[in-house]
Amino acid sequence: MRKFLIPTTVAAVLAFGVVEVATTIAQGEGPTSIKVDAKATPNNGGSKAKPQGHKITANVTVTTPGDVDHPVVEGGTIYFPKGGKYQGEKYTKCAQSTLQRGGPDACPPKSKIGQGSGSASADTVEAGPKVELFNGGKNFTLAYVTLQRPARVRAVIPAKLIPQSGKWSYKVNFTVPETLRIVAGIPVTLNYLKLTAGYTAAAKDILATTSCGAGNKWPFQVDLKLSTQQTVTYTDSVACRK
Repeated sequence: MRKFLIPTTVAAVLAFGVVEVATTIAQGEGPTSIKVDAKATPNNGGSKAKPQGHKITANVTVTTPGDVDHPVVEGGTIYFPKGGKYQGEKYTKCAQSTLQRGGPDACPPKSKIGQGSGSASADTVEAGPKVELFNGGKNFTLAYVTLQRPARVRAVIPAKLIPQSGKWSYKVNFTVPETLRIVAGIPVTLNYLKLTAGYTAAAKDILATTSCGAGNKWPFQVDLKLSTQQTVTYTDSVACRK
């Protein structure tokens, strides 16, 4: 009974809304439900002259009914809503090489922009995931993930925000390291994750918006690449105020 791994970068984007999606992974297998209960504080959009910073809290739950295996997420693409703005260039950053060599303690304290923890399964063993988020600079973030069991594993997931036009402000392509997908030969699958990001004392508007979208909604989209060579897409929007 395995659910697929949802990387921390996906959770951060989904924090803009609340979405539940039933996805058929493959013929003969049952649907997997993803539910994200999220809050952005405040929920009003800013302006180009004065971007509004947000603190984002997301509770991600992944549920798969029945005794079925599901593929692991290998990577994907995340689309941020128009009006979204990441202002990493304004604040203290941590280099990816520094985080990889020395871990979170090697990064400047002010570069940390979020954290999370939850429940994940390596077969019947609780993996004890822990997440720490860091500013990597202009349009660049870093997630440092630690799994406690079946063996202690640490890895960095970098995410580059690529500016877009039209409906989206950015897209982010990401790859989940093999070391986080399979530990000691066992696929690691997420059950629950609580993540907070943005609006720190040192970087209050690092995660910001410059507007509330058309119809007072912030849309988003996430494409997940699975180990079955399939790509699963889900989209939704969350209400905002001007």
